[in-house]
Amino acid sequence: MLLTAALTLLVIQTVYGQVFTVTVVAQCMMETVWIGISLLLIHALLLRWLRVAQRHLRLNELLAKRQVQATSEDGASVEEQAPDLGDISAETRQLVTASTLATAAVALLYSWSPLLPAFDALRKVILWTSTSMVEGEAVTNEITLATLLTVAALAGLTLFAANNLPALIEIILRSRTSVSPGARYTASTLLNYLIIGVGVVAALSALGLQWGQLQWLVAALGVGIGFGLQEIVANFISGLIILFERPIRVGDIVTIGDNDGTVTKIRIRATTIRDWDGKELLVPNKEFITGHLLNWTLSDSNTRLTVNVGIAYGSDVEKALEILRDVTLNHPKTVREPAPLIVFENFGDNALELSARSFIDTLEGRLQVMTEMRQEINRRFEEAGIVIAFPQRDVHLDTEGPIRIAIDPPPGG
Repeated sequence: MLLTAALTLLVIQTVYGQVFTVTVVAQCMMETVWIGISLLLIHALLLRWLRVAQRHLRLNELLAKRQVQATSEDGASVEEQAPDLGDISAETRQLVTASTLATAAVALLYSWSPLLPAFDALRKVILWTSTSMVEGEAVTNEITLATLLTVAALAGLTLFAANNLPALIEIILRSRTSVSPGARYTASTLLNYLIIGVGVVAALSALGLQWGQLQWLVAALGVGIGFGLQEIVANFISGLIILFERPIRVGDIVTIGDNDGTVTKIRIRATTIRDWDGKELLVPNKEFITGHLLNWTLSDSNTRLTVNVGIAYGSDVEKALEILRDVTLNHPKTVREPAPLIVFENFGDNALELSARSFIDTLEGRLQVMTEMRQEINRRFEEAGIVIAFPQRDVHLDTEGPIRIAIDPPPGG
């Protein structure tokens, strides 16, 4: 219907003698058709590539997850809190579509450029003017309707790119196994900040604003920071320090204060930590820079386990130590270097206190490893006749004199 109306309009213009205009418009329409067909084909090919890449990444992640499940035994596994692959593919499809539309807009702008002078009327609509001093001379800056539309387009493009372009970087980096989850998250987050910064600068430049005109805004911002925004600014700067210095990364297991968990997100103001109960804790970024932070997986994932056991007095200590050594060394997750340490700790009140200290190469399955060691130690001790002690008390009665035994009647009896 739209095509019929356009052709009818062209015929009417031809009848009234506007042959040149009709020729230009017809040529632009033909170029538009070819541009549309080409972009549709490119868009379909890009979506096909995206589906293939998604299947490839999904296969790799399923294989990796299967290996993790084969070696991990408890729920305290390290989760990679980067965006889900389905979310990434959806955002990337949206980005591909938007990029196609942006390319189409540029191509149409070039194709219909002979008719653009008709839109110069927008530049004649002056909304307001501003005067600034440049090298001692007054310069008048006119803000027209065309300027306002340009700024709006820049703002929309910046917001959309900041929300979607990092997803494309994420999926590209995920295809490279040498890039860690923390590095991918850092790259996508810094790219987000960079896009927003470039967009703001471009919008201000389009409005013709200069540093001298922004001094009052900087002064007001300084007063605001001094009175109430210092915490927000401190958290923002701390977030940048975290992304660059990387004392924590997405996927690290940390302890801050009395809270343990896995880092899932590093945002501008706060970092999200998911604890072992699945609850998410928002910690201000400043706490990681100025407070005490324990990172279990910063440079080395090896951690030490300590299994304490007490055996009854009179038990064979040498045999008990030998069992502890065998159980520790034979567990598949125990590393050989540093070597396990089996110690006779102390003569306790109720038991001979022994301990087995060993290192494992990952935090995944830590609780289950300790459970398996304790089960095996208990079984081996039972086979060897070694009794695991429990609290006991000896009561001594003085029998040198007679012991008076009396049964008192109940009250009121």
